Amino acid sequence: MASPNINPTVRRRRLGQELRRLRETKGLTAEGVAERLLVSQSKISRLENGRRSISPRDVRDLCGVYEVEDPRVVESLMQMAKDSRQQGWWHAFGDIPYSVYIGLETDAESLRVYEPQVVPGLLQTNEYAEAVISGALPESTPEEWKKRVGVRLRRKERITTAAVPLRLWAVIDESVLRREVGDRHLMLAQLEHLQELSKLPHVTIQVLPFSAGAHTGLSGHYAILEFPETTDSSVVYIEGVTSDLYLEKTADVQKYTVMYEHLRAKAMSAEDSLEYIADIAKQYYAK
Repeated sequence: MASPNINPTVRRRRLGQELRRLRETKGLTAEGVAERLLVSQSKISRLENGRRSISPRDVRDLCGVYEVEDPRVVESLMQMAKDSRQQGWWHAFGDIPYSVYIGLETDAESLRVYEPQVVPGLLQTNEYAEAVISGALPESTPEEWKKRVGVRLRRKERITTAAVPLRLWAVIDESVLRREVGDRHLMLAQLEHLQELSKLPHVTIQVLPFSAGAHTGLSGHYAILEFPETTDSSVVYIEGVTSDLYLEKTADVQKYTVMYEHLRAKAMSAEDSLEYIADIAKQYYAK
């Protein structure tokens, strides 16, 4: 059953960070710990980066290696392990390839995204999402498309109905506005939707025009997620076709943050972007 109050992805991250801290405090390497527990080094690494589900037994064994003597600390970590094995709301939709990202986004305080191809998922209309998903996954079934759309619409609640909304900053390439996804009526509705969402105090949209030339986003889409808890490190998310990349090292996050600042500087202001979107919408209307 999915719990409305427990985010298993974030629990795994926090538990992994604490286990890494305990290991480093004892001066142990992941390889050394793996040898003592007769497991692979990759398992220890996956437990610490929060990509693998962790059992209370794993926590107990690791606490033994790290000589954690306070039973309250051990119990607290084991409870985190139990929480991390629960299901988030997205599990109700079945197997979602990017479920780790959804878990992070669900708990994030802010999201900065650069999108060179399509409207960012959180800003899409239902019809636009259907057209994008069916176009990107031509060999999938209509049932699979419907499931993906359902997840996307549920994710949008973070900026439309959440009590504490996600702070969203989106830089989108001009090509996003001019690529006719679906038909002109669908595109017109999508652009009008962008104009409405941009009026929300926690949503900022900037357009990166063709005239900007070469820029720091030429390598493609990426997102930077930040969290309310200071102990939760920021994450750079890069979506792939068969696998995704999550960067959490301070140097990596800092590099992408600087890249994003350059993108924002090259893009139109939020006010000019809104006018530009309106102008392009008129072009679709005139077709």
